[in-house]
Amino acid sequence: MGRVIGIDLGTTNSCVAVLEGGEATVIHNQEGGRTTPSMVSWNADGDVVVGAASKRQMVTNPTRTVFGAKRLIGRKAGERDIQDIQQRLPYTIVPAKNGDAWVDIAGTARSPQEISAHVLAKMKRVAEDYLGETVSEAVVTVPAYFDDVQRQATKDAGAIAGLTIRAILNEPTAAALAYGAQHQHNQRLAVFDLGGGTFDISILAIENGVFEVLATHGDTTLGGDDFDRVIIDLLAEDFQAEHGINLRADSVALQRLKEAGERAKIELSSAMTTDVNLPFIAAGPTGPIHLMREIERGQLERACKRLLDRLDAPCQKALSDAHCTPQDIDQILLVGGMTRMPAVQERAVSIFGKQPSKGVNPDEIVAMGAAVHSGIMGGELQEVVLLDVTPHNMGVKVAGDKMSVVISANTSIPTRAKKVFATTEDNQTFVAI
Repeated sequence: MGRVIGIDLGTTNSCVAVLEGGEATVIHNQEGGRTTPSMVSWNADGDVVVGAASKRQMVTNPTRTVFGAKRLIGRKAGERDIQDIQQRLPYTIVPAKNGDAWVDIAGTARSPQEISAHVLAKMKRVAEDYLGETVSEAVVTVPAYFDDVQRQATKDAGAIAGLTIRAILNEPTAAALAYGAQHQHNQRLAVFDLGGGTFDISILAIENGVFEVLATHGDTTLGGDDFDRVIIDLLAEDFQAEHGINLRADSVALQRLKEAGERAKIELSSAMTTDVNLPFIAAGPTGPIHLMREIERGQLERACKRLLDRLDAPCQKALSDAHCTPQDIDQILLVGGMTRMPAVQERAVSIFGKQPSKGVNPDEIVAMGAAVHSGIMGGELQEVVLLDVTPHNMGVKVAGDKMSVVISANTSIPTRAKKVFATTEDNQTFVAI
């Protein structure tokens, strides 16, 4: 049997790690980075470009460069938040025959599974270059609040990339595994995971090497991309008020705004003000128009207040499902690049009433946890046991379009449940399940 790698397939960036001598090691990609942008482009010749090279042609090739495909995986094109996302994307989302959200690239519809498969194949090549051997198996992480359709679609992406997915692991659980492998003492953890496209909160208990997930909750439509869009709207609306030109209608200008918005958001995590400077962004009757604007941290935080408020409810729900109070939590782990934003950290402190741990790398810990899980499955790590939970209610559709719950959310898995169902009419000849 070959080596099993751990892959964090992220909305913004992806990361790959492997277990070496019982320790999880993050593998550098061919460009020397420890994480790889989850971006895929098709150039004029139809060749596929993945990662940093794709990010570099984001502005020159906006309609054929796809980012954030993870937000579309297992989703329908008609869903309201998919329609909202479309307004600020330079590429076009189209419905597939079954209504799934696909992406139109130069007249060809591409599925999010195919796009994600290109990213997974890149991570596979990175691992193979490092290990010097063929890799065919992986543990891939997904947001804890992904439903069964989204998990299955992620497995399909792995199959297209030539990988056998040994396990689909929840991202907060992976982070807790990587952290707990280094800090073996008994404790209760809250993993606060705000990435590029999703938000998850998981409460775990670590006792004598047993990692038990007590509860998990989340929001699969809240992430760093939404904070970027707030900045894009801020800049575009000011520009439209001043010059009467809507930059969001031009795919190249929109891509430049996205790049500038992301950079401004990152800079405002460490500085109080930042300058956005985009020369020649549009042309007016008198010639080229430039966008120059100073953004303050307070201004960004006020604009993002609605997004920050959405972090509260999932945390309260997870605490109540785990039968815990904030005082019962020993440690808070911040996972995902968006947790570097000071306002997000302050919100985590206000919810849990204590300072979060600064001892983990929010971008890499999930991939490391996936590598630790591969070691548990392969028998390399025998002193660690993982007990995960189901994120959603599972059941059967019954009369009146209702769902009869057979296994409720936050049930420890593996689990088995039975329920007896009866027909609803006399002389009924068949039942659709």
